[in-house]
Amino acid sequence: MDFAALQGHVDGVWQARILPALCDYIAIPCQSPAFDPDWAAHGHMQRAVDLMTAWAREHLAAVPGAIIEALQLPGRTPLIFIDIPAHGCAASDAPVLIYGHLDKQPPMPGWAPGRDAWTPVFEGDRLYGRGGADDGYAIFAAIAALLALREQSVAHPRCQILIEASEESSSVDLPAYIEQLAPRLGEPALIVALDAGCGNYEQLWTTTSLRGQVAGTLTVRVLDEGVHSGDASGIVPSSFRIVRQLLSRLEDPATGEIVADFHAEIPRHRREQAAVAAAALGQGLLESFPFHAQTQPVQDDLCELALNRSWRPQLAITGIDGAPRVADAAAVMQPFTALKLGLRLPPTLDPDVAAKRLQALLEFDPPYRSEVRFELDFASRGWHAPAAAPWLAESLERASQRAFGRASALIGGGGGIPFLAMLGERYPRAQFLVTGVLGPQSNAHGPNEFLHLPTARRLTAALAQVLHDAARIAHDTARGDSLSAVA
Repeated sequence: MDFAALQGHVDGVWQARILPALCDYIAIPCQSPAFDPDWAAHGHMQRAVDLMTAWAREHLAAVPGAIIEALQLPGRTPLIFIDIPAHGCAASDAPVLIYGHLDKQPPMPGWAPGRDAWTPVFEGDRLYGRGGADDGYAIFAAIAALLALREQSVAHPRCQILIEASEESSSVDLPAYIEQLAPRLGEPALIVALDAGCGNYEQLWTTTSLRGQVAGTLTVRVLDEGVHSGDASGIVPSSFRIVRQLLSRLEDPATGEIVADFHAEIPRHRREQAAVAAAALGQGLLESFPFHAQTQPVQDDLCELALNRSWRPQLAITGIDGAPRVADAAAVMQPFTALKLGLRLPPTLDPDVAAKRLQALLEFDPPYRSEVRFELDFASRGWHAPAAAPWLAESLERASQRAFGRASALIGGGGGIPFLAMLGERYPRAQFLVTGVLGPQSNAHGPNEFLHLPTARRLTAALAQVLHDAARIAHDTARGDSLSAVA
């Protein structure tokens, strides 16, 4: 394989064919069902599906046997399923499964002048707009990687591409589709997820773990209606103060450390990998966040910060009800306070057990016998990657050196991809490649989200290299052996 020619082909496809379609996709406000309960009536999700499937059909029209389907189960978000036969090698019962999603987070305020969630904007090497990096690019990159291999008539295995539309809602609809597709999926030998992050834009990063999460709403009510704060303060307990007390049961207010019940042992090799990643990133680990003025991180040790983000439980308050805006505030004691809580969990911790423990911790013995409720939204499982087979580790290094000119790197992720835990349990012998383009300042879910275009192009070429290498290995499914290199 001529990798320089392959990279040139990928760059050309990105410039001429992918970017126009990706801009059209960014302009579609296809918010995930958790943020747009009327998504079906609004039709934005279907527009995104139609755009992507039309692009896939156009670009795979010359591939014999390629199947492109838009599936729609009753009452569920749609799903795109693409099946591309093996090329230049024997068909295998153990295909490669490539994953991405097309649903989006809400726009959020705070976009810089001239930028908007639903308006694609090019600034240098960046394409701004919601969903380009998280992760609308995935279907285009996967198909472009396969087409680049076919352009040189080099081998790739059978590849199946799965693009769901409920990932930002904890993949609530995905299990039903996996069950429906199970006979066609077979048992994947390699699962590729393009929805993760990268520590920098200078090398190929592989995610080794993702955290689970328990999310829900904590509500404290002390009154049936608001009352004059001068009359009530000192007699009626503040619902906000009670919330602070309850949160202190879970989190040390001085350090942010979560109580022991929600921790898990960090494997030694993950500690070592975190130290290597922290050394490679240096201050770049901090520079990826828009700290205000002189705000400092929670501690100075970069390795410990990396472990905080990937293996330790952390609490985030992502929403609040029960208080007026500051500009509208009057001398009124509010009857209740409600907080949206997101508790990130270690990759190996059981989220269902954690959810029950969290509810009990918050609701037990409510101060002043106030009404305290914790209503669970979801509990999602984390993911811990199996050891990489030698062929895959060698392939990732080769792909990084050729596409980026630097060694590959490993990193633990702070977010979650429910799909991975689901398939990890279903296909315990599968290998995993979890990677993506969400690097420093790319700000997925927030304002000014962008796709770093050079990284997207290089990652596409790197994926092509891995798929080509996967075609050169043998898989003995009958004996249950791991993928091993063929001389």
